[in-house]
Amino acid sequence: MDPLSLTTLLSAAAVAGWVDAVVGGGGLLLLPALLLGAPGVPVATALGTNKLAAIFGTSTAAVTYARRTKLDWAVAGPAAGLAVLTAGLGAALAGAVPAGAYRPVLLVVLVSVAVFVLTRPRLGVVSHPERRTPVRVVTAVAVAGLGIALYDGLIGPGTGTFLVLAFTALLGSDFVHASAMAKVVNAGTNLGALVVFAATGHVWWLLGAAMAVCNVAGAAVGARMALRRGSGFVRVVLLVVVVALVGKLGYDQWVAA
Repeated sequence: MDPLSLTTLLSAAAVAGWVDAVVGGGGLLLLPALLLGAPGVPVATALGTNKLAAIFGTSTAAVTYARRTKLDWAVAGPAAGLAVLTAGLGAALAGAVPAGAYRPVLLVVLVSVAVFVLTRPRLGVVSHPERRTPVRVVTAVAVAGLGIALYDGLIGPGTGTFLVLAFTALLGSDFVHASAMAKVVNAGTNLGALVVFAATGHVWWLLGAAMAVCNVAGAAVGARMALRRGSGFVRVVLLVVVVALVGKLGYDQWVAA
């Protein structure tokens, strides 16, 4: 790999770590960067290398959140445990997904996310603990630990964002506490997928390790900023990230293709 491509990937890993820690979605930056920076690399190898970098970043963010805010372990713990297994299953099936298959699906989902957040200006800005019923807790664990985790192993990008929105919409959590839970679950999905990708030889270890260092640095800064600036800041970053990603994916799908 030439120095410019390597520098670009390492920079993308740092930015992705920051985005992931604040609101999720760093994979939507890092996975395309890998596919562009290493032309011809199999999609499964790009996903596996992305997981190696991301697991360190999400774990760093999870620890930072856990030290400074109260985590809802009754949700995050079981969801993370399920996520390890389910994401591993998704990763085992990832080789069957063509390189461009995820774009149309993500475009629809991300546009829906943007509309959902814009039409609910108070979503995630303040918490609504009255929504946290036993049925909603079980639903949130299932959605995060089964549905979103399977998606993460199979395709990956945007998982953190989907987890944040699931916890705010289902449990009434504010964005900061939803991000904290999302990091724990996302660490589980990354672990499950990484084990499978590593076992099948789909991890570029040296590049992934270098990217992990940058991802950790970005994640540490992002988690601290989210905790310091609060849910309003996270909401703004969420909308900016979603709109930017819709533009990027739309360009890749219809203009660059």
